[in-house]
Amino acid sequence: MNDSEKSRIVRDAATVVLVRDPGGDDPRVLMGQRGAQAAFMPNKFVFPGGAVDPDDALVPVIDAEGEPDHSRLAQDTTGPGPTTLLAAAIRELWEETGQILGVPGAWPGPVPEDWRGFAASGHLPSAEGLSFIFRAVTPPGRPRRFDARFFLGDARRLASDPDDFSRACEELAHLHWVSLADLRSYDLPFITQVVLAEIARRLPSLDPPETVPYFKNDAEELHFRRLGGKGPFEG
Repeated sequence: MNDSEKSRIVRDAATVVLVRDPGGDDPRVLMGQRGAQAAFMPNKFVFPGGAVDPDDALVPVIDAEGEPDHSRLAQDTTGPGPTTLLAAAIRELWEETGQILGVPGAWPGPVPEDWRGFAASGHLPSAEGLSFIFRAVTPPGRPRRFDARFFLGDARRLASDPDDFSRACEELAHLHWVSLADLRSYDLPFITQVVLAEIARRLPSLDPPETVPYFKNDAEELHFRRLGGKGPFEG
C-alpha cells in the first residue's frame, strides 16, 4: 500500500489526556514530542495515543461500561466498541509513556502479544475515572488519517510513578508534564490546541461533559457535531 492509499484510510484511534493537580494553581498535562521523521505530525507535541489494534477487542477492561461514556462511544455502530477503544487508550499510554492505568490482578486468559508488558506489571487495565471528552477525524490530504477519541483522566489514578518514563517506547521524546500556562510556547497540532482549550475551560472538573464535541472531516468539509444530548448527534 502506497502513501496515497494510506492517506485515504481512516483508522480508529484513542488518546489519553492525563491532568496533574487539576484543582490546583498550576495544572499540568502529560505530553511528548513526535520524531522529526514521523509520517504523522512530525516534531509536534501530542498526548499519548494511537491506532486501535485488533487484539484490543480481546482485552478485559475494568469499569468500561460507565455512563454516559459507554452509550456515547457506542453511538457509532460501525467502529470499535467502547471497551475496545478504552483498551486501546490504556495500551497506547503504557507503550508510549510506561504509565499504568490499571488495578492489581491476574489476567483471566491468554494475554495478547501487545499487552504482555502491561500484564507482566501485575495489573489489569482499568478505565475508572476516564471521561470521553472529544472526538476528531484527521482532515483529508494528510499522510495518515485517524478517527480519534480523547479520554480525560486524573494522574492520581495512575498505578505507576507519574515521573518514571523508563518503560516507555521511543515513539515519543521529551515526555514531561506541561503546565497549561506554558502551552503557548509549544508546537502543537491544531486539534490538540482545541482539546486543551476545552479542558482548561472545564477545570477543575474532569467529569464527562454534557455533550462531546465531534470534529468530523470528510472529503468535502468539516462538520461539527456534539455527541450525547437528545439523539445520536446534537449540533
